[in-house]
Amino acid sequence: MLQKFNSIGHISGELTLPGDKSVSHRAIIFSSLAKGISVISNLSSAEDVNTTRKCFEQLGVNFELRNQKLVVKGKGFKKFRKPPESLNAGNSGTTARLISGVLINQDFDSVLIGDESLSKRPMKRIIDPLTKMNGKIQGSFTNTLPLKIFPSDNISAVHYKLPVASAQVKSAVLLAGLHLEEETTVIEKIPARNHTEKMLGLKVVKIGNEIITSVSRENYPSAKEYFVPSDISTAAFFIVLTLLSQNSELIIRNILLNETRTGFLDILKNMGGQISVINRNDISGEEFGDLIVKSSRLNNIEIPEEVIPNIIDEIPILAVAGLYAEDKFKISNASELRGKESDRIFSICENLKFNALIVSENDDGFSFMGQQKIKSGNFKSFGDHRIAMAFSILSLLLKEGGSVDGFDCVNISNPGFMDQLKSVIK
Repeated sequence: MLQKFNSIGHISGELTLPGDKSVSHRAIIFSSLAKGISVISNLSSAEDVNTTRKCFEQLGVNFELRNQKLVVKGKGFKKFRKPPESLNAGNSGTTARLISGVLINQDFDSVLIGDESLSKRPMKRIIDPLTKMNGKIQGSFTNTLPLKIFPSDNISAVHYKLPVASAQVKSAVLLAGLHLEEETTVIEKIPARNHTEKMLGLKVVKIGNEIITSVSRENYPSAKEYFVPSDISTAAFFIVLTLLSQNSELIIRNILLNETRTGFLDILKNMGGQISVINRNDISGEEFGDLIVKSSRLNNIEIPEEVIPNIIDEIPILAVAGLYAEDKFKISNASELRGKESDRIFSICENLKFNALIVSENDDGFSFMGQQKIKSGNFKSFGDHRIAMAFSILSLLLKEGGSVDGFDCVNISNPGFMDQLKSVIK
C-alpha cells in the first residue's frame, strides 16, 4: 500500500493513544498464567498484542471483551492445554521469545512459528539460556523459527548473565524461572526494559555495575486488574512531529513514563525540545503522566552508548529529528537495529540516500549532518512499522509532502495511526 502525505500547517489539541505494547503483552501473559479472572483496561490495539492473545487462546485461555476491557480467565500453574496446531507469533518477537519461557515448563510438545520477517530473526539468544535451564528447545539449523519445544522433567534454576541488553531474553528466563521453587537470577550490566520485573514485583538489586533480578514460584502471578498506560514509543512520532512543526503545541495523555523507556525524551530535551510532564501517577509499579510538547529549535548532541538499549525503538524517529537539527547526528553501538523487523540501519540509510541526502552507514550505526534540505520524498517501509511511521512524519514535514510504500505494516503496532494524525493536524 502506497500512502501519500501532504505538507502540514501546524499541530494542536490533545491525543490519547492506545495502551503500551510492551505492558499489554505482559498483562495478557500474566493474566493467562494466573488462576481466575483478570481484567485489562486500555489494552494495545496492535496486531502484535492480538497475536499474543491468540497464542494463549490456543493454550486454553478464555478472553472476552466487556465494556472496552479485556476479561481473562487464566488457567493457573502449569494448566495450559496442548495447542491443536502450531502457535503463530506472527511478526512479534516479544510473543515468540516470552512465550518460550512459559512453554518449556509445560507437559506437552509445542511448535512456535512466525511470519517471513520474524522467521529471520535470531532465536539463539533465548535457546541458549533456556537450554541451560534444561529446557528442551530446538530451533532451525540457523537458530531461527520454527522452535520445537518438548516437555522436560528437570527444569532447573540458573544464574544467567545477559550477553546483550535485551528485555525479551531477560523476560524469557524470568518467565521460565517463575515456575521453579529455586531462585533464578538474571544479571545485566546495561539496563533493558524492566516491565516484567515491575509488573511481577520481582526483587531487583544493583551491586557495582550489575543489576540482579531474582524470581521463583513465590512470584507467580495472581488474578488482578491491569491498567495499561498509553504507548510511549507510539507517542514518539507525535512528539517529534510537534517539535518540528511551526507554532504547534500538543498534549498527550496518560503516557507510560517507565525509566527504561524515557531515554529518547531526555535526548530530545537535551537537543532543545520543549517537553514537560504533568499529572504524574503510578499503577502496578508503572509511572505515567501527561506530556506537553511545543515547537522547538533543535541541536544534535552526542548520544551515549549506555542509552542505546533504552532508545532502540525510537532511533528511526530520532533520525528524523536529527535531520532538522543543527550539527551532526550520529548513532553508534546500535548493531541490534539490524535484527529488528527490518535491518533498520539499512532501511533508514537507504531511504535517505534514495532521496539525495548524504548519510554514512556503519556496521553499528549511521551519521549525517542536520538541516539537509529536500522538498519532497518517496520512502519505503521495508515491511517495518517504525520505519513506516518515521518516514510518514518526515513526509508531513516536507514542503511538497511525500509518500511511504508498504505503509500498511503500521498495523503491527498502531492501526489507528492515520486517524490520530488527522485529529491533531490543523
